Amino acid sequence: MSPLSDKLILSDTDLDAQIRHFTGRLDNYPRSERRDILRALHWSRKLHEGQQRASGEPYIIHPLRTAEILIDFRMDPATIKGALLHDVLEDTEVDRSELVEKFGEDVATLVDGVTKIDDMDVGKSARKAASLRKMVWAMVEDLRVIFIKLADKRHNMNTLQYITEDERRLRIARECLEIYAPMAGKLGMSSLKSELEDLSLKYLKPETYAQIKEHIALKKAERGHYLEKIQGNLLQAANQSRMRIEVATRAKHFYSIYRKMKDKGKDLEEIYDLLGVRVLCDTPEACYVMLGVVHRLWVPLEGRFKDYIASPKGNGYQSLHTTVLTEGGRPLEIQIRSRTMHETAEFGIAAHWAYKEGKSPDQIHPRQVAVVKQLQTLRDEGHDDDAGEFLDAIKRDVLRDSIIVYTPKGDPIELPEGSTAIDLAYSIHSEIGEHCLGAKANGAIIPLTRPLENTQTVQILTSPNAHPHVNWLKHVRSARARGKIRAWLNSHDANVLIDRNIVARQKPSVPQEEPSPPPETNESSSSKLETQVLDQEKVGITIGEERNMMIKISQCCAPVPGDRIIGYVSRGRGIVVHKENCPNLKGIEDFDERRIQVDWETASSRTTQRFRIHSRYTHDLFSEIEAAIRKFHGHLISGSLDETERGDLEGFFTVEMESRDDFKKISKSIRAIPTVLSISKVQNFQNRYYG
Repeated sequence: MSPLSDKLILSDTDLDAQIRHFTGRLDNYPRSERRDILRALHWSRKLHEGQQRASGEPYIIHPLRTAEILIDFRMDPATIKGALLHDVLEDTEVDRSELVEKFGEDVATLVDGVTKIDDMDVGKSARKAASLRKMVWAMVEDLRVIFIKLADKRHNMNTLQYITEDERRLRIARECLEIYAPMAGKLGMSSLKSELEDLSLKYLKPETYAQIKEHIALKKAERGHYLEKIQGNLLQAANQSRMRIEVATRAKHFYSIYRKMKDKGKDLEEIYDLLGVRVLCDTPEACYVMLGVVHRLWVPLEGRFKDYIASPKGNGYQSLHTTVLTEGGRPLEIQIRSRTMHETAEFGIAAHWAYKEGKSPDQIHPRQVAVVKQLQTLRDEGHDDDAGEFLDAIKRDVLRDSIIVYTPKGDPIELPEGSTAIDLAYSIHSEIGEHCLGAKANGAIIPLTRPLENTQTVQILTSPNAHPHVNWLKHVRSARARGKIRAWLNSHDANVLIDRNIVARQKPSVPQEEPSPPPETNESSSSKLETQVLDQEKVGITIGEERNMMIKISQCCAPVPGDRIIGYVSRGRGIVVHKENCPNLKGIEDFDERRIQVDWETASSRTTQRFRIHSRYTHDLFSEIEAAIRKFHGHLISGSLDETERGDLEGFFTVEMESRDDFKKISKSIRAIPTVLSISKVQNFQNRYYG
């Protein structure tokens, strides 16, 4: 994108000046450690000599910047050295044994862990999932690996303009927004998460990014005067209450403003709470006192108060959030937290490697290692067989919003938002899951299938006679619970076969003769851009003497979740599933004898609707449609996008909702997407309730 003349060309003098600046930032480390860090820097510089970045900079600038980011996070010396050397195994002739000899096993392990993590290509899901799996395995062994990778990604995103291929630049930005920014958030590194989100937005939505940037710049002088007055009012009120506080004011991050625009369906001019104020107090008790001071100064907005001190987020984040109406009815969000809480909010788990404080990773709060336990569970469950399934599990179990519930002993357990007591039972132990009978939340009996709430204390009730039911699959949210339930049913219930998100009931009797397979139409000649079907996991099944059978989705009618379906048993091909109205069914001999009842595994009492969209070409339409559906509590079951011969996009989506009326809201939300030209229901799709 940028011409060659825009690239940065540094002289040796410039580079030496930057290295001297880096050296000055090492003052917090003991002299012996400083010497070792600088030895790693100069060795890395020598190894990368002659190599250049796409920006035209000497390559050493990249590891230098990566290390500087980690110095800002006050990481330990081994991590700083690992950052300076993180590319030497991949890009130079050095091998691991030489690295161990010069800098020890600890640094070599960190460098080796980062080297194994390839950059993911969003357009190639198998490679992306495999790379993500390597990253998770390395993280489980040592979290500092992901700290280095996140810092590496932060600097790469800051120089993304030098990558000339538009498609590659967009893929990298999407990968950052989908994987790395959420991972930083899960680790509690909120400042890094916000930076990665803003940099992703810059390339994924350049016009929106420029609009927000210009809007904030135009209001800079007015904003400065306004925030200065707010800061003075807070300091004066705190002083009168004999409280010692610090006040920081800021414009909100661009991505958070963008999300407000999308979630509320408003233009930038209609978003008024673009500013934020943070108040730091000495103690948690002082935070609540300061909250009262704030509410005496300005009227709080109803429904806009959140207490994350009493109910911390899953990553350990604690703060009080309140939105108040200041002069002229101007809304302003104020965050109140202690200084210790602020360190956790900014640095997350990384704060526990802060060298000057002498902390150890063993001292990390249990809330903050919840994400590590989730990753360990995924590793131990053996998802190596299917990289795509592993990617889905990471997105569903780790990167999505979560809740924290407690066992009766007070142990915190992090679960995906919407999880039930069944998910909790399986997260404790598969035996408890298989024999769970009921649950108590805060001492009161609740249904096993009711979604749990954040901070509840939940007791699982078990019975040796209890066992999993197919119905449980409609209510669980975690990959572990779903996989364990499916495995148990396939092993213990001969009348239920589960595969490819389909439940086949009744043990069929298989005739000896095999009919000719029905004719199947060819795939569309248009270029398939994106197809996603949620919860499509694969489990081997057994029918009679035939083992490891799989359910096959017929390509002639290609049913997706939400379609009415019917199946028949075909020797050698397993159970073949068609739409109920597929015309090819008439050509199958002995169909009535071979038919078998099949249902979608995810069927529920909610209603579903399939619809078609027509849109101008854009790179992130799928995610925008998913966000529009989620805004009204819908659930995207499946979707596909094709590029037409005219260069537009045509897509078919199936959405699950609480009621039929919700589709009107969802349809209106999708129409508000700027590139969408039309949306219509698929007329031959029978909208109905499952159950």
